[in-house]
Amino acid sequence: MRTPVVMTLGMVLAPCGLLLTLTGTLAPGWRLVKGFLNEPVDVVLYQGLWDMCREQSSRERECGQEDKLGYFAAEPVLVARGLMVTSLAATALGLLLASLGVRCWREEPHFPLAGFSGIVLFIAGLFSLIPVSWYNHFLADRSVLPAPASAGTLEVSYSLVLGYLGSCLLLLGGFSLALSFAPWCEERCRRCRKASAGSARRPSISTVYVDWPEPALTPAIKYYSDGQHQPRPAELGATGKPKVGFPMPRPPPKSYTNPVDTLEGETAADSQGASSRSTRPCHSSLPCDSDL
Repeated sequence: MRTPVVMTLGMVLAPCGLLLTLTGTLAPGWRLVKGFLNEPVDVVLYQGLWDMCREQSSRERECGQEDKLGYFAAEPVLVARGLMVTSLAATALGLLLASLGVRCWREEPHFPLAGFSGIVLFIAGLFSLIPVSWYNHFLADRSVLPAPASAGTLEVSYSLVLGYLGSCLLLLGGFSLALSFAPWCEERCRRCRKASAGSARRPSISTVYVDWPEPALTPAIKYYSDGQHQPRPAELGATGKPKVGFPMPRPPPKSYTNPVDTLEGETAADSQGASSRSTRPCHSSLPCDSDL
């Protein structure tokens, strides 16, 4: 994936802002004092946050001038010292976070980290812009920023200009990196919309679910599926294998058994002779031998 333009722009502007802010903080050139009455015309005095330098004819420069008027104890100078150092520290932290977020060694950038680094750099730009603007506001006020009484002109020097430029570059670079939150927020919103669309909608009316018992089926329906009769669980467990085909009816019995004793009427004739059996009448309800 290519590095987004906003990240590239932020990574270019932020180091430039750091360099300009560092130079403006350390260089003794916040205010230029010139036009001394008893001095040559080309004598100028540069006043900064940490040092004062006296220069003549752009060739002789003497730094470490003694502060006889209490310039370094002025409130704008003290505040500018603290805020400028804080701005430099915040800028270094923001660049470190930006280097980790803009994926110097990864395929995909870390958008939230890059956006957070942009916020840090934007705050660093504010920290440097506030003291520069405040110092510039009281630049010509001798009661707030002391200056020699013999000096005729108080002007803005190069360090103050570098401070303005560095602050603006930090603000632009931080704002550009903060735009890295846009793809991350867009992805989060898309996931939230998908999650809300996939979730079940809650009904407005409460629904009561009743667990009705399963109706009992007749054996003919219960054990018939796929065009075949299925064996009952008891039969399946007893036989171990399902039976194939339909049950055949049992054949009727082949012999008939009469429950009546057929020899009941012939017991009396057994005591007489065999010759009289065919001449005597038969008192039995069953057929006699003479009838055959």
